[in-house]
Amino acid sequence: MTSTAEIKLITVAGPPSCGKTSIILRTVGPMAAAGMKIGVVKFDCLTSDDHLRYARAGIPVKKGLAGGFCPDHFFIANIEQAMQWALNGGFDLLISESAGLCNRCSPHIKGVLAVCVIDHLSGVHTPRKIGPMLKNADLVVLTKGDIVSQAEREIFAFRVRQVNARAAVLRVNGLTGQGNLLLGRHFRSAPEVTTLNGRRLRFTMPAALCSYCLGETRIGPDCQIGNIKTMDFS
Repeated sequence: MTSTAEIKLITVAGPPSCGKTSIILRTVGPMAAAGMKIGVVKFDCLTSDDHLRYARAGIPVKKGLAGGFCPDHFFIANIEQAMQWALNGGFDLLISESAGLCNRCSPHIKGVLAVCVIDHLSGVHTPRKIGPMLKNADLVVLTKGDIVSQAEREIFAFRVRQVNARAAVLRVNGLTGQGNLLLGRHFRSAPEVTTLNGRRLRFTMPAALCSYCLGETRIGPDCQIGNIKTMDFS
């Protein structure tokens, strides 16, 4: 039977190695020390050791690897069960850390606080290349700003606001934790939910279901069936 308790749920997405795990740990550490019970579900593709970092910090964590499946489809098929795991565990806050590898990923849910993490080292043109996980985020966290100049930080933040003018933009240092207090306030003010059944994604997932989705490895038009998109080279 589904619990009627409520829990704060936050989806955190971003390109690989942008610092998602580090900023989450820096932010939830003081919150957990203050008595807040927090859990994390780490979604990734092939492999991840990040669950060990959460475990060492005393944060309950579950890890899920998509393998050959689209990370978005794997995420949406498991997030309701993840939330019920957190509800049954009596958590106050559950963070879903998603792998946004193709920049077209869409792991944000309507009515749930959506966070996108991007690092300055990816280049000032990167915000234009990232799709729904940035455009539909409530909060954009910029990392590794201590490595670039002030001018680069300002240009990067401007490019982020060009893509998503609605979101709050924060700078957080995953190594020192600088900026984590303001991020923690956003986490604490996240809306509470009871279940995700019936809720909707903020944007559609990447299209799927072609012959290659089903295991085809041969190349050629005779092997390409289903949802296929081709280029015009004429």
